[in-house]
Amino acid sequence: MILDDLVKVTTKRIAAEKAQIPLSKLQAKAEQLPVQKHSSLSKRFLQPGLHIIGEVKHSSPSKGTIVNDFPYLQIATEYQAANVDAISVLTEPDYFKGDLKYLQEISKQVRTPLLRKDFTIDPYMIYQAKSAGASLILLIVAILSERQLADYLKLAKRLGLTALVEVHDESELKRALNQEVELLGVNNRNLNDFSVDLNNSLRLRNLIPQDIPMIAESGIKTTADAKKLKDAGINGVLIGETLMRSTDKTELIKQFKVV
Repeated sequence: MILDDLVKVTTKRIAAEKAQIPLSKLQAKAEQLPVQKHSSLSKRFLQPGLHIIGEVKHSSPSKGTIVNDFPYLQIATEYQAANVDAISVLTEPDYFKGDLKYLQEISKQVRTPLLRKDFTIDPYMIYQAKSAGASLILLIVAILSERQLADYLKLAKRLGLTALVEVHDESELKRALNQEVELLGVNNRNLNDFSVDLNNSLRLRNLIPQDIPMIAESGIKTTADAKKLKDAGINGVLIGETLMRSTDKTELIKQFKVV
């Protein structure tokens, strides 16, 4: 399964990165940075309207290379100018052609909150995210144990990071809701076979407490898709491929925001 492969390559990658920069050194750097109070970050998604997380994404396992030209700094700047609520930056290199340097460089150029989009399987990656300028991290319930999920949520909170906790089905949602979750993502893409079903978000919406903002992820291609999600009470959408292929990202974001 692709998800298992992603965990394996990520485990190997992080082991190599730890050999270059020891955890103790990275931890010291991260903990010296200001701890910003980001409770308002999750709460902003509860405000009226459909909130947008624009993704900076070069490639994916399901689509291959999405765009040949990848001016990631320019893309992030466009997203900020269009007033997205957050910017998701892929840092996974093997399957998504991401790089931690994208996050580091973008954080120096934009003020919009940044989500480190990666397969977090080690506390080291949370310290990396903080050090690289992220305001949010992704925690995928499917690849974490109960103890890992609880510990990573606590660490994120201590560092002033907001965790976007991602689920795909009812059993994962139940596990997530056993924790103190501030922001929930529902992935419409099955990470085992990469099939997409927009109805996944619609089905799980009613099982999520109204005071926890919900973000629909994957498969949002049109304003009609976005409107369907908004009408169902979904607070925000994470849009990657559709924005990356657009020749006028600012206009497209504007259209999504007014559905």
